[in-house]
Amino acid sequence: MAIEIRPITAAESQEYLRVLPYVNGFLQEEPEPSAWYAGTAAWPPQVPPAATDLQRYAEELQADWFRPQAAFVDGKIAGGSAIVSVQVTVPGGRQLALGGVTSTAVLPTYRRRGLLRKIMSAMLTDCRERGEFLVGLSASEGTIYGRYGFSPATFQHRWEVRRTDVSFRSEFTDPGELELVDGAVAAEVWPVLHEQVRAERVGEISPLPGKWDGLASGGLPADGSGPAHHLVHRDAAGAVDGAAIFRLPWSPDPEQAGVLQVEAFEALTSDAYRALWGLLLDFDLTKRVVAARRPVDEPLRWMLTNPRALKLTRTRDNLWLRILDVPRALEARTYAATDSLVLDVSDDLFGSGRWRLDAGPDGATCTAVDQQADVSLGIGELGSLYLGGVRASELAYAGRIAEHQSGAASRLDALLRTDRQPHNAVGF
Repeated sequence: MAIEIRPITAAESQEYLRVLPYVNGFLQEEPEPSAWYAGTAAWPPQVPPAATDLQRYAEELQADWFRPQAAFVDGKIAGGSAIVSVQVTVPGGRQLALGGVTSTAVLPTYRRRGLLRKIMSAMLTDCRERGEFLVGLSASEGTIYGRYGFSPATFQHRWEVRRTDVSFRSEFTDPGELELVDGAVAAEVWPVLHEQVRAERVGEISPLPGKWDGLASGGLPADGSGPAHHLVHRDAAGAVDGAAIFRLPWSPDPEQAGVLQVEAFEALTSDAYRALWGLLLDFDLTKRVVAARRPVDEPLRWMLTNPRALKLTRTRDNLWLRILDVPRALEARTYAATDSLVLDVSDDLFGSGRWRLDAGPDGATCTAVDQQADVSLGIGELGSLYLGGVRASELAYAGRIAEHQSGAASRLDALLRTDRQPHNAVGF
C-alpha cells in the first residue's frame, strides 16, 4: 500500500470533494444537539450537491485562502482536509493569522491506517512554514483532535426563555431605534458590524470570503426553520450599532410552535443590546425564544428580574486551538498582571521546551531556559489557556497541569485572565 500526502491539483478537485461528508452524505457531526444549533434535533444532515454545485465547489477550491491536503492510497484519494487562512483576536487586541482546519474526512474503507495523522502533520507543518503559529478547528467529535495537540479554547451556550417569564429589572428608553430590514440591507450591515465586534472581542474570527453573501438572496434552509428575518438597531446619530437574525419556524407540534430562534446577534453598546433583546423576547404571537451560539458570560441574565427565566439548555466547546510556536504565541498577547513563570511545555509533534515567561499589561518576552519549571503542561493545555477562557487552576485540579511551585497555577490564572470570556460567533 503506497501512501502519499500532498496538496491536490485542480484536476483532482472533484475527487477530493467526494471524500468529504457534505458531498458524499456521510455523517459529519456527533449525533447530539449542538450548542450552535437552535433546533431540537441533532445537527441536520447535508443534502449532497448536484453536479453543477460540485463543479462550482471544485472551482472555489482554487482560492488562495483555501489550502487542501489529500491522502492518496495507491494513487486514489482516500482522505483529505484543508487549512483556511483567517485571523483571531487575542488578549490585547492583536489580530493574528490563524490556520483554520476544515473539510476533514477519511473514507470509511480506509480508517485505522494513520491517514488522518499524516494529513494533520502535513497541514501543521505547512502552517509553521507560512508563519502561522496558531491553528484552530471546530471538532466534529470530542475524542479526535486532542492527539494532535488541539484543545478547547472557547465555548458556546444555547439557552431558551418563555416569553411570559421575561421581565426586565428596570425601565428602558431607547435613545436609538429598531428597524426590520431586508436581506440586501443586512448583507451590507453585517460585515461592518462584525469587523467592529472582532476588534474588541477576544477569540473572534475573521469571516471567510462570501460569508454574508447569502443574506441578500434569502431562501429557505433545508431544515425547515423558515426564512431569515433581519433586525437592526441604529444609535441616535443613525449609525448601526447592533443587529440580529431570527427565524419563526412552523411546527405541527403545538409544543414546538411559536418559537423564535435567534440565529445571530451582535451589539456594540448596552443600549443596542437591551433594545434588541427587548423586542426579540416580546415578539407578537410567540411563546418561547431560543438563542444558540451565545457567549458563556451572556449579560442578559442579569437584566431580568428572574435570572432563572433564562435556562441553559446546551453547552459545547467551539474553537479548539493548537499552538505551533510557544514563544511567538505568548509574546503576541498581553497579560492582566505582572509576573514571571517558567513553563515546561510538552509537544509530541514538534518538540518540547522550557520557557520563561516575563509578562505584564504591556506585553511579554518568552525565552528558552534551563531552569526549574513552575508548572508543566502539554501543548493542548496551553492552547486552552491561551485566550483566557480556561483556568490553569481548573486544569491543575483535573491533573492536566503539574504545579511544581505552590500557587503557580493561580499566578498563571492571574496573568491570563481576560475581562470577558473569549467567544467566536463566526467559524470556518
